[in-house]
Amino acid sequence: MLIDSDTQLNQNSYYEASATRPAPLPPLQEALSADVMVVGAGFAGLSAAIELARRGYSAVVLEADRVCSGASGRNGGQAIVGYASGQEPFEHQLGQAQARLAWDMSMQSLDLIDERIRDFDIGCDWVKGYLHVADSPRKARALQAETEAMARNYGFQADLALGADVQRHINSPIYHAAAFDTTSGHLHPLKFGLGLARAAQSLGVRIFEKSAVTRLERGPSVLASTAQGSVKARFCVLAGNCTLPEYGPQVAPDISARIMPVGTYMIGTAPLNAKLCRQLIPSNAAACDNNFILDYFRFSADHRMLFGGRVSYTTRTPADLRLVMARRMAQVFPQLSGAVIDFLWGGFVDISMNRAPDFGRLGTNIYYLQGFSGHGVALTGLAGQLVAQAIAGQAERFDVFARLQHRQFPGGPLLRMPSLVLGTLYHRLRDAF
Repeated sequence: MLIDSDTQLNQNSYYEASATRPAPLPPLQEALSADVMVVGAGFAGLSAAIELARRGYSAVVLEADRVCSGASGRNGGQAIVGYASGQEPFEHQLGQAQARLAWDMSMQSLDLIDERIRDFDIGCDWVKGYLHVADSPRKARALQAETEAMARNYGFQADLALGADVQRHINSPIYHAAAFDTTSGHLHPLKFGLGLARAAQSLGVRIFEKSAVTRLERGPSVLASTAQGSVKARFCVLAGNCTLPEYGPQVAPDISARIMPVGTYMIGTAPLNAKLCRQLIPSNAAACDNNFILDYFRFSADHRMLFGGRVSYTTRTPADLRLVMARRMAQVFPQLSGAVIDFLWGGFVDISMNRAPDFGRLGTNIYYLQGFSGHGVALTGLAGQLVAQAIAGQAERFDVFARLQHRQFPGGPLLRMPSLVLGTLYHRLRDAF
């Protein structure tokens, strides 16, 4: 899910303009019972519901707004292998064998996207190819070291280009290195999410929109109350950012301080000449730099540049956002200087302190999935599969993540954002100098 920092801003989403939503689903207006209740109809919640239904469980999904109205339907569309944290938290905390298992599961998360698209005939402009780029000599050395370490330790091969050789991958004057892989890719996230919702419904899952959970009672059975109804279930899956106070009533305050909402924004140009798009990124790959405050971008199926970045660690939309984003895009691609900007949208995703995903249990029958930290397009599908396996009694893979230790963000509810802003300023200066 994603917080609206500016309602008018978020109404100008390219994804909403280029996808066809079905009629709104009705809100919950009755008392229901089910095997599993899922809170949140984003990628993670819908994936969990699909996997549970396939295993014979009855599932009800409660969504506070509309299906994929949050981060699942507004993100950069980049499905990237691995974790935002890298492998270090897994290696340091769990050891090399478990770190390798976590890596293998991240590879499987990309296979799962292929399977879902094929099994449920989801048209979502899925394209393979991803570029990890570096815009300074220091960052280029870091990218080279990471690429070589992944090949050496995990057998993951990427085509590394340095110096002038970078131009064969991306026609930009600012990059010193690029690593290209064909495992990762990009898609239209809202089309993909709406396809997951149709798939879940085809398997008997009941989805209720405009049905925010206002209270969650724990016990041998879990009881969720909404404004007009309730669901009683043997198990509950908290999928997304429903633990954050910024999203409304807290249903799991005991884990809310372990994630932080971070604003990120995107622009979409008017359609460009297809030949120019091929000149700028010949492989039509998605791209992302390796700065702490990063840029990410790709071309849409109708040849628009979709350019994201300009992270905000407060709940305020940055000033002059359209101009700032357009200028940054022109620094990366001078050929797009003066390009018409048709769309501007954004909102908040959740990050964990160490950028590793935060999956676990509250008691014995409430599971939570949070902290995707910008890698959610691929990892949410895996998360839904893992939590369904755990509910069915096969928790070995889920517990790889559940064993990771996560720290709370400092400062409590009032000071955690100012503290993060100060830390972010430090990283901005490192990236700049």
